[in-house]
Amino acid sequence: MKNGTKAAIHRRNQLLAALEPDDYLWLEPHLEVVDLPRGKVVYQTGESLRYSYFPHDAVVSLVTVLRNGGSVEMAVFGRESVFGFVSALVTRQSFGRYVTQISGTASRVALDRLSEALEKRPKIRRVLFRYTEALLAQTLQTVACNAVHSVEARCCRAILSTRDRTDKDDIPLTHETLAEMLGVQRSTVSSVTSALQRMGLISQGRGTVRITDRTGLEETACECYHAIRQSFERLFPGGPERAEPMAKPRLAPAKNRNTAR
Repeated sequence: MKNGTKAAIHRRNQLLAALEPDDYLWLEPHLEVVDLPRGKVVYQTGESLRYSYFPHDAVVSLVTVLRNGGSVEMAVFGRESVFGFVSALVTRQSFGRYVTQISGTASRVALDRLSEALEKRPKIRRVLFRYTEALLAQTLQTVACNAVHSVEARCCRAILSTRDRTDKDDIPLTHETLAEMLGVQRSTVSSVTSALQRMGLISQGRGTVRITDRTGLEETACECYHAIRQSFERLFPGGPERAEPMAKPRLAPAKNRNTAR
């Protein structure tokens, strides 16, 4: 694969695209493109982390598995994100189960190399820490959203956010996936999506949701959709910031690893 082609693939991820040329060139030799098929469990809860992943078109959920066997989504990662990074700042153990929701590709980098980047490249450190701030804002907004907004409004938010990460109006979202994202029963999702279809906002196929009225869907979604989107746009306006370098953090040291990814 030619260098220009590799760069174009890696920079499908918005964080990698936000790096300045010299920082990208420093990191690029350590990046590899990997496939993330739908349903792939990248990390299990408590598993030692070896890599961070910068998704291109894949969408990956971080879920917590409950004692009754159910699971609830805690965070979601797409082309605006990196996963396997925040956990590694402390323990190098996975907060939960990372599972591919929508298949695609990602750029993968060993955590040891990313730790080196944090120490040696202040602008890379700045981009990643600004992303961490945006992720925290997204998480807190989602907590508030789940507490006060209707399932219908939250479902619209989830559909729109997934569409933003895939750039496709035909989204491979099953009722099972939406139920996990929203923390509700599949029967509830079926009722809500049927109502949205009757309103002319979406149409449903086998394992897919098609957006037929984007404006109407945004009007039906809760305010959290725009609040979360704006938190990323505000923190990454037009590329890398030029603020003063942040204090140098270190990723947690590697421990014994029993699995290979």
